[in-house]
Amino acid sequence: MKKTINRLAFLALLAGVFSSCHKVEVDVVSELTPETFPKTEAQYNAVMGPIYTTLRGAYTTDIFFLQSQSTDESALLTYGSDWVDGNRYKDLHLHTWTKDHPNVGGMWGFWTNLIGMANQTIYIVGKSDEGAVKNTSLAELRTMRAFFYFNLMDLYGGVPLDTVYGSTELKARATRTEVFNFVESELKAAIPFLKTVSGSVTYGKPTRYMAYALLAKMYLNAQVYTGTAKFNECIAACDSVMNAGGGTQYALESRSTYFNMFGPTNGPSFKEFVFAIPFDPATSNGWMFFARYDLNRNLGIKYRYSASTPGSYSYNQITLNLTTGNGLVNNRPSGPRCTTNEFYAHFNDPNDIRNNQWLTGLQYWPDGSPIMVRTTNLGYDQFYTGGSPGAAYTYQLNISPLGNVSRLGAGSYDVGRDELAWNTGYRNNKFLPDPNSITRNQNNDFPVFRLSDIILMKAEAILRGGTATMGHTALSLVNMVRAVRTTTAAWTSVTLDDLYSERSREMSWECWHRNDMIRFGKYENTWGLGKTNTDTYRRVFPIPTSAIATNPNLAQNQGY
Repeated sequence: MKKTINRLAFLALLAGVFSSCHKVEVDVVSELTPETFPKTEAQYNAVMGPIYTTLRGAYTTDIFFLQSQSTDESALLTYGSDWVDGNRYKDLHLHTWTKDHPNVGGMWGFWTNLIGMANQTIYIVGKSDEGAVKNTSLAELRTMRAFFYFNLMDLYGGVPLDTVYGSTELKARATRTEVFNFVESELKAAIPFLKTVSGSVTYGKPTRYMAYALLAKMYLNAQVYTGTAKFNECIAACDSVMNAGGGTQYALESRSTYFNMFGPTNGPSFKEFVFAIPFDPATSNGWMFFARYDLNRNLGIKYRYSASTPGSYSYNQITLNLTTGNGLVNNRPSGPRCTTNEFYAHFNDPNDIRNNQWLTGLQYWPDGSPIMVRTTNLGYDQFYTGGSPGAAYTYQLNISPLGNVSRLGAGSYDVGRDELAWNTGYRNNKFLPDPNSITRNQNNDFPVFRLSDIILMKAEAILRGGTATMGHTALSLVNMVRAVRTTTAAWTSVTLDDLYSERSREMSWECWHRNDMIRFGKYENTWGLGKTNTDTYRRVFPIPTSAIATNPNLAQNQGY
């Protein structure tokens, strides 16, 4: 019976891996059993594949919403009735979400589903023959499960530790400290068996240095998670990454190649990536479409959004909303997402290459011609009161800062429904749109851990009281990053606030800002369009109503 159950579980997993849309009218007879498959590294990778493809399903959408929209980094505005969506984005911006918020529930389901997939795959791989490939595969699976638990712990605090595939026991919540300890122990157990090489061989999969990077991130936040600081442990984990390959395996990108790291042709050739999630617009769950959210809706042609093209026109012949024909295609991105004045204030060094990620002010075509837009007087400004409201009005595209009060009045999250509204808010263009994609999906891989993050984490750990190593100081480490980002002279001193600003510049739009704001005690600040809520319990999200309905043993987080 046990052997039969094992094989059924194994075949159930294979059904998920190798399923197709064709109906088969014959009985399935397979020689694939735990005793015969997997055997080779390629076969192990095939079994583990669904975990990696599922991971990319929400990382740059719902995960970004929780980790960035709940901070001063980004705001997804509403325009009249457009992008209201039950006020989900407004609630994240204002810190007024409830336990029924759709992204809160979606992320709980996303991470717990991945944990369940990992448990199942660990169970199946555990039944295969002993050997080095099996040991490495299990280490990779345990590392990924630890990564999923880290994210669940970071977002929700204490969560159930359910690691036994097939168990029907409804687990109560472990404490956040218990989850922290579990993740730490899993990573330490996996590290000796993980591969140490980088590049195309291990790209998108956990290596020994990805595990160290995750440990460093956990240790840097240990005081938040457990109440006990672990800055020396953070420094040691950072050193393990920085010393990889004798200190040459990873390297910071230069000013000239900085933005290439985030472009549609990025990938394993970039030595700054410690762990990245590969995206491909041709896949069914390649949901990497930052351009959809971040580009102004009049910039589709300039950035070739979703197969947009000027056709045979010269740029100075194009007036958007007026020029058509001759091969011109103008697919318009939705363009609702921008940054706040508070976050943009960190970009105050005119010599810093990272300033170029922002779309601000008057906009121009690549040849320097102004981007002109045709509308009407009333279409440009819904509050227009002069004569001929329907008369044509042409203007140069001009992206303005968000400000702190909506044009519709204090307390409104709606910025209006006219050209002025759609052009409100500086836009982030760090992850350049993919000019070769015919859909809104992009080919840009998403970095989770980069060497610059490791260096800045070590600097912060030293600045917070950890013991310096390798001859480094907090100041020398920050200047190490700044040397390849700005031509401004090196700093002569550094404070925690300086470091916070540097992290904001370096890690913008990479899903770490909520983590930083909480650690630096800034998550309760005021920002954007009316965020004044100072509830400290919102440093974690509520357990979704649906999760508690499924498992009554789950206790709700305080305040919700």
